[in-house]
Amino acid sequence: MSVRGARRAPAGLLVGAGVVAALALVPLVFSTYFTGAVASRALYVGLAAASLAFLAGYGGMVSLAQTALYGIAGFVMARLIVQSGLDPVPAALVAIAVAVAFGVLFGAISSGSEGIYLLMITLALGVITYFFFSQVTAFGGHEGINAVRTPSFVGDPVRDPQPIYYLSLACSVGAYVLIRYLGGTAFGLALQGVRDDPVRMRALGYNVRLHRTLGFAAGALLAALAGVLGTWHETRISPGTIDVSQTIQLLTIAVIGGLYRIEGAWIGALLYTLLDTYARGLTGRFETWIGLILLAILVVSPDGITGLAGSVRDRVRGRRARAAPGEHPSESLSRPAPLDPTQVTR
Repeated sequence: MSVRGARRAPAGLLVGAGVVAALALVPLVFSTYFTGAVASRALYVGLAAASLAFLAGYGGMVSLAQTALYGIAGFVMARLIVQSGLDPVPAALVAIAVAVAFGVLFGAISSGSEGIYLLMITLALGVITYFFFSQVTAFGGHEGINAVRTPSFVGDPVRDPQPIYYLSLACSVGAYVLIRYLGGTAFGLALQGVRDDPVRMRALGYNVRLHRTLGFAAGALLAALAGVLGTWHETRISPGTIDVSQTIQLLTIAVIGGLYRIEGAWIGALLYTLLDTYARGLTGRFETWIGLILLAILVVSPDGITGLAGSVRDRVRGRRARAAPGEHPSESLSRPAPLDPTQVTR
């Protein structure tokens, strides 16, 4: 590691610790309504968006099936709690395992495709999941499942949202650390190699489809955890939670924050949740304004909010380079740097 890299690591840890400490103060500084309706929701929705950002940034796969995996975990857990009388924690663990299994299935089906074909296949899987839960009466049909019990350590998320907020915060921090750790492992490096040059990785002996499928499984774990937290927070789940509009909403959140930046998932979720909570009542064309905001962000910074500083920096450097022809602006770091597959450890 270079001296500059060694200096950046402690600085990054200090910044991360400062952000987590500030977030831990939210229930103490803001109202109960804000903690429950905005902060808690932004955390678990951001976790779902992070599953999409992980697949896009590390695997080069933009999946529209993450909302479906969110719903699979939520519906399975809700049915086990309400209809089977299972304790909420074991029910959540079973639901996460089921969602990860479906993540493997979804990955196996779609991992042979790329680009728009992958997008359409995952969208089709999401639509199939939505119609299944909306028509099967065992999962409540169109009404969904209500009165979902929460664990004792969560309590009543409506009257006292502080426990569910801290649980969502802990899960979000753990997911972020897990993603960063996974990106540096042999599997993570190989997955990035598959993202950059699947043909060459296949020629080197790597099983491209297997790596993509396992990447889907890892993304499903994050989406399933978000589904569990979201169902506990709302104490209910319905097919409307995972319809096509919600799928597009999740993609919008990830793009607003920065599709190839993991931290952007929570930033985009916070912005969207703030607008959804406080601006929807001001106008009957909420979706139109969200679209205009998304368009404005992408015009200014194609890498989303998290890439805004880099875009400004690159523009400043570009002006300096035009003023001094011997200088050249650095490239944007909108996504992890391409790997040389020959350097990947199998």
